[in-house]
Amino acid sequence: MLALLIVGSFVLLSATYGQGSRGFQRGVSSVFSPVQSAADRALKPARDLVGWFDQTFDARGENSQLESELVIAREQAVAGQEAMHENAQLRKLLELDRSPVLAASAYDEVTGRVIARSPTQWRSSVTIDVGDGDGVRVDDPVISGDGLVGRISSVGPGSSQVMLLTDHASAITAKVVPVGAQGVIKPEVGNPEDLILDFIDSTTEVHRGQTVVTLGQRAQGLTSLFPPGLPLGEVTKAPIVEQEANEQVDVRPFADLRNLDLVQVLTGGSRG
Repeated sequence: MLALLIVGSFVLLSATYGQGSRGFQRGVSSVFSPVQSAADRALKPARDLVGWFDQTFDARGENSQLESELVIAREQAVAGQEAMHENAQLRKLLELDRSPVLAASAYDEVTGRVIARSPTQWRSSVTIDVGDGDGVRVDDPVISGDGLVGRISSVGPGSSQVMLLTDHASAITAKVVPVGAQGVIKPEVGNPEDLILDFIDSTTEVHRGQTVVTLGQRAQGLTSLFPPGLPLGEVTKAPIVEQEANEQVDVRPFADLRNLDLVQVLTGGSRG
């Protein structure tokens, strides 16, 4: 009935406009104005419902687009942070390569990326993505931008395994600078993140904060696999009683062995 009334009103209005009678138009308008108002009120909930659905779907589309843009922005931010971290490591490696320790050496540097880590808490080894095809050989020294991290223990066609300083089989001739006390760097038993400088000269007093570097020559019956002067770590504990009784001091490695990403293999050098 409502629909018929609305259609009829439009027919009458059209006819009136066609005849040009203003009085009749006003009469028709006065008659059908209440009906039109009632129709508007009756149809308003339907119009509001349609509008609500339109707004809801538009909002969902906008939310989906914003979520996609947020994911892309996060990925770009993470990629940027990783690039900055990698650039920082490369700069530190370049500084070490240019240092007097390596600048005049016969070593060639081969940069590799860590692709696997030791599954145990001792973190005694990592695998890198360079191998014999890159000139890498067993016993080649491996460094990060902070200093020595270990040596090559096995080599494959496209990857190599690195024995870290914290491996139980690791033993490196070293000395404390500037005092010159010599000894052997070994992992501390029971502490996978600390080292011991053992067999030092008890007549030479070593202090906390002093630097330990590779000796680069045969000592204590060990053949040196590393060039002299490579940074190893810092003395953290050096009590006089322990030095005199055990001839050893505690050393913290400079290299962050838990979070290695980029390293360099020193290839082609001589063995002391």
